[in-house]
Amino acid sequence: PHLLAGASWMAEYGNPDTEDWSFLQKYSPYHNVDDTKAYPPILFTTSTKDDRVHPAHARKMVRRLSVCPSLHPSWYYENIEGGHGGAADSKQQAFMKTLAFTFLTKQLVK
Repeated sequence: PHLLAGASWMAEYGNPDTEDWSFLQKYSPYHNVDDTKAYPPILFTTSTKDDRVHPAHARKMVRRLSVCPSLHPSWYYENIEGGHGGAADSKQQAFMKTLAFTFLTKQLVK
């Protein structure tokens, strides 16, 4: 099944239900997770109301990485408002920026 607007992009990016799949999976982050590699801490953010990239993509990626034995902890935040940009207003935008900078600071200053 195709999620939301992604189905409308198949003419441009490729159709995973055809021979395009062999090419698409080569650059898919989800399909290229390697359990033998060490990954740095990662922050994933999404919006429940994103009408372009369904939040299931971020949820699935976090789940996939959570079973990767060499991954440092990853973080996940899903805003229940907003849209493709992740925030519905300036206050939420400020929160999302603060979240990202806080994550980055905690990773760099140890």
